[in-house]
Amino acid sequence: MLMMRLQRVGRKNDASFRIVVTDKRTGPKSDKHVDRLGSYNPKMNQVQLDAAKAKDWISKGVQPSDTVYNILVGQGVIEGKKRNVLPKKSPIIDEEAIKRAEEEAKAKAEAEAKAKEEAEAAAAAPAEEATEESADDVEVAVVADESDPTDHSETAEESEEAKEKEAAEKAQAAADAEAD
Repeated sequence: MLMMRLQRVGRKNDASFRIVVTDKRTGPKSDKHVDRLGSYNPKMNQVQLDAAKAKDWISKGVQPSDTVYNILVGQGVIEGKKRNVLPKKSPIIDEEAIKRAEEEAKAKAEAEAKAKEEAEAAAAAPAEEATEESADDVEVAVVADESDPTDHSETAEESEEAKEKEAAEKAQAAADAEAD
């Protein structure tokens, strides 16, 4: 399979490249190529390219490398967006994804804070209602404790704690369902 890519020429610390059509299996520094399309000097940012030959080879199915593709787009030989040619070891930073993640984190934190406030409000409301009714419950519980020492019924305080715990669990479940 043929490929359009850069072939390094020039000396040490003074790189320049030929734009060539070559077999994909040959090395990039080998002097074996099918056709020479032009040259590229990265220091001077100069591109000399035979656009007609490049279009002809692309129409025949030759695949350009990412860098050559970007050169062809820059010269107006082909249309499209430039490709990312960062080294493969460095991660590609997607700023939109980072912004979305931050917004989701903020929304989640706000939802948790709201759920916590609702849970506290829900816990406070039953506690106030329970204190009004607790006077009757305390008398009944005290009578039950005095009559049968082996009776394991709940006292008024234990029932209040159970109600508060249950209300807090319901509020937390509602907050979790709302967050999802």
